[in-house]
Amino acid sequence: MTTELLSCIEQESGANPSAAVIWLHGLGADGNDFVPVVGEMRLPPSPSIRFIFPHAPVRPVTLNGGMAMRAWYDIYNANLSDRADLAGVRMSQAQVEALIAREQARGIAARRIVLAGFSQGGAIALYTGVRHAERLAGIVALSCYLVRGNELAAEASAANRDVPIFMAHGTQDPMVRLEWGDASRRALVANGFPVEWHTYPMPHSVVREEIAAISAFLARVLAAP
Repeated sequence: MTTELLSCIEQESGANPSAAVIWLHGLGADGNDFVPVVGEMRLPPSPSIRFIFPHAPVRPVTLNGGMAMRAWYDIYNANLSDRADLAGVRMSQAQVEALIAREQARGIAARRIVLAGFSQGGAIALYTGVRHAERLAGIVALSCYLVRGNELAAEASAANRDVPIFMAHGTQDPMVRLEWGDASRRALVANGFPVEWHTYPMPHSVVREEIAAISAFLARVLAAP
């Protein structure tokens, strides 16, 4: 069965992009949320990168009283262990995989693709990235957590066991607690994944120093092959 492609916003840092970043927004936002970050990162002129900002489907969110909003999956509970709707997570995983396949059809190899996301979007970037069958360039996971970390050893793809992972979290985050992010980092490291971990004195948000660190990470993992 073919997965329908999500509607996306695209920005290219230059002509003829040879790399791509698929960036997933947080709960209740949309693809516009991180578009301004592209200009703030001050990336080098080469390589040219295509940034793809998909819009999550609109669905009811249980934790928000059933209100319909853009969400990558339903959130059942405030605790970490049974927070995420796994069927929704897997549906979003398939939609991100379809975007990866489209970039490959446009001439960009999987090894030149980064999955990035904030909050719910970061959870999907992590979940999809460590399971993707072909080696990716990297994963950027901001203010988020690892869904079903206990299944990581069995489900992680051998191709991405050494994929570079950038994780950042706010020390004052009231929505996705710092200890959830840190526990996720520890689970990834315990399974052999190389994680670059950053914390910032911020709530559930993104700060300038973090954007600079992401820029350096992207420049490194997407350096000309």
